[in-house]
Amino acid sequence: MRAAVAALAAAAVAVAAALPRTELLPYGAAHGDGRLRHGDDESSPGVVLRPPMRLYGRAARRLFVGTNGVISTQDFPGETQYVDDDFPTDFPVIAPFLADLDTSGGRGDIYYRQDRAPTVLEWAAGYVHAGFPDTAGTFVPSSAFIATWEDVGAHGEPPGKLNTFQAILAYNEEETYAIFLYPEGGLQFLGTRPKESYNVQLELPARVGFSRGDGDDGKREGHSYSVASSQQELQRLERESNVGVPGVWVFRVGTLENVEPGDVPGAALSPAPHGTDDTSVPTELLAQPGSRTTSPHPHPALLSIVPSGLPASPLGQEWSPRLHSIGDAPQGHPVSYSSGQHGVGVEEDVHFNTNVFTYSAGSRETCAQHHGRCSPHAFCTDYATGLCCHCRAAYYGNGRQCLPEGAVHRLNGKVSGSLVVGRTPVRFQDVDLHAYIVGSDGRAYTAISGVPAPAARALLPLLPLGGLFGWLFALEEPGSENGFSITGAEFTQYLEVTFYPGEEQVRITQMAEGLGADNYLSLRTHIEGQVPFVPENTSVHIAPYKELYHYSSSAVTSSAHRDYVLTSGSTNQTLSYRLRQNITVVGCPHARGRLPTVQQLSVARAFALYDGHEQVLRYALTSRISSSRGDAEVPPVNPCHDGTHACEETARCQPGTGLGYTCECAAGYRGDGRGCQDVDECEEGLGQCGPFSVCLNVLGSYRCECHSGYRPAEDGHGCVLPTPAADPCEVGRHPCAPRDRARCLPRAGGQPACECLPGYAGDGRVCSDVNECTLNLCHPAAICYNTPGSFSCQCQPGYEGDGFQCTHAQSSTQRLTPCEHEQLYPRTPGHVPQCDEQGGYQPLQCHSGSGHCWCVDSSGQEIAGTRTAAGSTPPRCGNPGSSQQLTPCEHERLYPRAVPPGPSPVGNGHVPQCDEQGNYRPLQCHGSTGYCWCVDGAGQEIAGTRTAPGSTPPRCGSPEPSERPPTMCERWRQSLLEHYGGSPRGDQYVPQCDAHGHFTPLQCHGDSGYCWCVDESGREIQGTRSEPGSPPPCLPSVAPPTVRPSPRPDVSPPAAGTFLLYAQGQQIGYLPLNGTRLQKEAAKTLLSLHGSIVVGIDYDCREKTIYWTDVAGRTISRASLEPGAEPETIINSGLISPEGLAVDHLRRAMFWTDSGLDKIERAQLDGSERRVLFDTDLVNPRAITVDPVRGQPLLDGLESRSTKNRNFHRQWSQQEGVGEHGHRAAQRPHVRPLLQAAVLGRCSTKKLECTFPDGAGRRIIHNNLNYPFSIISYASHFYHTDWRRDGVIAVNKETGSFTDEYLPEHRSHLYGITAVYPYCPGARK
Repeated sequence: MRAAVAALAAAAVAVAAALPRTELLPYGAAHGDGRLRHGDDESSPGVVLRPPMRLYGRAARRLFVGTNGVISTQDFPGETQYVDDDFPTDFPVIAPFLADLDTSGGRGDIYYRQDRAPTVLEWAAGYVHAGFPDTAGTFVPSSAFIATWEDVGAHGEPPGKLNTFQAILAYNEEETYAIFLYPEGGLQFLGTRPKESYNVQLELPARVGFSRGDGDDGKREGHSYSVASSQQELQRLERESNVGVPGVWVFRVGTLENVEPGDVPGAALSPAPHGTDDTSVPTELLAQPGSRTTSPHPHPALLSIVPSGLPASPLGQEWSPRLHSIGDAPQGHPVSYSSGQHGVGVEEDVHFNTNVFTYSAGSRETCAQHHGRCSPHAFCTDYATGLCCHCRAAYYGNGRQCLPEGAVHRLNGKVSGSLVVGRTPVRFQDVDLHAYIVGSDGRAYTAISGVPAPAARALLPLLPLGGLFGWLFALEEPGSENGFSITGAEFTQYLEVTFYPGEEQVRITQMAEGLGADNYLSLRTHIEGQVPFVPENTSVHIAPYKELYHYSSSAVTSSAHRDYVLTSGSTNQTLSYRLRQNITVVGCPHARGRLPTVQQLSVARAFALYDGHEQVLRYALTSRISSSRGDAEVPPVNPCHDGTHACEETARCQPGTGLGYTCECAAGYRGDGRGCQDVDECEEGLGQCGPFSVCLNVLGSYRCECHSGYRPAEDGHGCVLPTPAADPCEVGRHPCAPRDRARCLPRAGGQPACECLPGYAGDGRVCSDVNECTLNLCHPAAICYNTPGSFSCQCQPGYEGDGFQCTHAQSSTQRLTPCEHEQLYPRTPGHVPQCDEQGGYQPLQCHSGSGHCWCVDSSGQEIAGTRTAAGSTPPRCGNPGSSQQLTPCEHERLYPRAVPPGPSPVGNGHVPQCDEQGNYRPLQCHGSTGYCWCVDGAGQEIAGTRTAPGSTPPRCGSPEPSERPPTMCERWRQSLLEHYGGSPRGDQYVPQCDAHGHFTPLQCHGDSGYCWCVDESGREIQGTRSEPGSPPPCLPSVAPPTVRPSPRPDVSPPAAGTFLLYAQGQQIGYLPLNGTRLQKEAAKTLLSLHGSIVVGIDYDCREKTIYWTDVAGRTISRASLEPGAEPETIINSGLISPEGLAVDHLRRAMFWTDSGLDKIERAQLDGSERRVLFDTDLVNPRAITVDPVRGQPLLDGLESRSTKNRNFHRQWSQQEGVGEHGHRAAQRPHVRPLLQAAVLGRCSTKKLECTFPDGAGRRIIHNNLNYPFSIISYASHFYHTDWRRDGVIAVNKETGSFTDEYLPEHRSHLYGITAVYPYCPGARK
């Protein structure tokens, strides 16, 4: 049957490199799909499922489809609550591509439907059967839900790159499977910018996977399953698969708590050359659960899936699935466990027509060309179809690697494991494995050290761990060959063991990685699964056994059922397990028929022991290999074959007649076989080392090492001078684009790299001109001219300048007013201002697209509070020139606030009453509602004075100015009003104070409608923030005191000791350290800064003062950590986007970067002596730190195009007279105090590195961070803020391992981080 399937595969299956878009399931309005509204964060109505679907073990009756590449059983929360976060999510999610997607402006469409068409269900069932051949072979779906994202874009990005993908949920009453389809070219972008990036140029990769979204404990392990969350994993979605069809991925998501991926091994066809009588044997298909990818070939189950009659695709082409050919991969190639590929062959058919394989003698490989592939102890043989290597006499192996017969061999390796012992999880990583082999009598000793005791005891019955070496180096009976003779030193073993009666299952992968120095075999082992618990003081006994091994051209397989006895005192318990294994073989396909199809491994002695004192797990066994005799009577065994001979360990036993034998010393040894001494081939002149080499003796052999500057010759003995390879860049033999578009970069020993020249884009092989005119690099009053590789700007008539800056020409008669200039070059996208006859701004401005209207002043600036919605009555606007002379009360009468501040809404707008001087009257009453209240001199309602309609109005005195000093609320309010130019916009926050200067309990943010409660210091009370239209009930935080208390400081003083400070948007957090451990229970908010976005942060240890940058307020501020201190703004002008900040505590100076102005500036710590250091040749400078010893700043730029930012270090060196420090730093580089080492962490590479400021000694600490933003060093740890986890992460410097993390209760992005020490570092060098 399998042979027939193989023939069908070779004849009927076409090769496919990727999934064409036309082979998605048909979609669109013509197929009954619903279409999602265009927008950035839209969701579909709940689609009622009939019948309901089983999802994560629960019944799902509705499904919702979201813009951001997700499907859920409930409506989605706001995208800011999940679009930037990692799995698990707080609500159920099926995510074929979770990212910040956007279909605004008709950019792409999203379709969805439930479908019961037989052709669709047959298509889905085919892929499910292929992905789960053993468990879903009878699965028949009754319904399918299909969601398609077609040509959708990334939010906030130009429409150049668009993604297309599809998700299908096929289900019946018992089970549900998810199928993700990624067509060729469907993933043109792999990530999107964070929602709260605040001008920081980061990109978060999309997430593909599943999340249960349990509300009680959503972070519990096993409640989410990630398929891809890094750029490398996302790139594989189109070209790889877990069912054998590139771009197709299948998962079981119905009844199991944990998601189960499809995982079918590939199958390689290996037809015998014509005329070879080779029988075929079945091979075991051992799936590895948990693997993410498989061989790019389908299981034979796919061959029966050829649905026909499906409707035409949206593009009008006929729909049909594409399947990979089973036989187009290198036959028997060993495949890594981590990729989930198994390389197991399909059995061969002796009647297979081998004439379909033809060979060209001109293209076949010969020994003359490739004899270097063979071992030095092997000879090369040419066959009709290619070459093969064979070990010489007295050696054995597969020809590529050969070992001396009868010699002692050693193996070294590492073992890692993730086990559940009984019910207890146990993990261990890279513990040592050593094996000692006595080849003369087939003995193999294995020792594994460092495995935790519970796991080591549980692994005692698992003799196959050491049994591999028993098969590899078994004593060979005549006519048979052991494993090493077949596999050599490069193979992969997959072993699956099921224990009884508990049916625990464990999987073992052992990968041989070749021969090292002194012929040591290198091996890596991974163990995963569940094993039964074995109590302490229990021994394990395993009886001698025999095992059959089946051989084919690509794999060796075996299966067995084995008993073992647990002995504890006088109690014996017999248990058993079943094992199945396959071992990949990279054999020589040109010389076949040497081996029988079946051989028998006989293990005469076996034992397992755990030494608890030394923590070493040991296995030992004696084995021999022979041809399979079935049940025939076994004749007497020659001593050479059962190990009872008296030959030396370094000798081989040569069987004679009957029970006779002789001993012969192994190659490289001399003696009578019962006593062998090593031959020093170098001393006796037996070595064959050629010129320019030196002979080095090793036990049993020798090796030749070349003199310095020479390389081994092709004969493996002599040495020759290396021939300098021709520079392909010089001679023109390279694939790069022409020299006027790309440059060729030579690389040592490899293909040269190609890089497009500035002004061109591409991969270096194909470079296209970049149209810089689309990037709006010229001044709005200039015309851009694109040229190949460059561009130019020219000011329009009436202007003068270089095109990048254009000003009105002094002699021009066409001078425009600001309003007329803005009509030509609008500063607000989509809005062209209306001007009067004199060219001034008309008082009333309306947006032609949105319908919004508002009033403006004489400079065209919007007057806060005057904007009206589309379709409503436009505001009444006066003369913009005269509005500047109105008092606040008179101004408010013209442009009344919609709702006066206070705890109770009053309905329509309130027009205040003013006195003769234009001031607010002390008593204010609402004309329509009848509410009355008292106000202070600023028109602010005095808390507690409001009276209901019909009641006696309150008695209000004259709002005379108070003699008391202004409170924190009043000072903060006044500071922000001055910063906003006296007229804050509707999206800007201004604190509300009561008549006594206290913060009113209810605070609201401009006209956004968001409100929250605050305490007496103005800090937001967690959990009180509400949505627009439903303000929270807030109780007064300050009771009327009999004695006025002193104002509480805004800084909550931290405790003594070392602690971390981190920036989190509108607050600065405090996180103490106990040694290097995070004291998360003592973390708190140090400073609340409503309306701010704090990014850069640093600390002055001498004055105990913290400094920070605010990109929302465009300021730099500071606050002392002493009790009673309050924030102080020290730089409040000339900033656009201040981000990086560094304090030089020795020179009493600070440095900062402004990515909006592309500047680096310096000032004293009080803000004086401010000067610009650099304002040219910088591109988005961001993070900055300072070397306090040299007083030199170190810079990083996320967009380091060309060498502009690196020139900063060179220019600083020239200005300051110090050495150049030209390393490329990270998001927030940090110089460790006293040691002068710079720490680098990049979000793009996810690496944590360490280097000296001059760039020397650079090394990787950790290469798998999430998304680091800022980093600090203290003692033996690094601490960094992480945008994926939204927390502070601790990393050990020496091991690179994560040791702890702190996730603030309020989830939002964290920015800068710094450490505060109880001492001040000095200036030692």
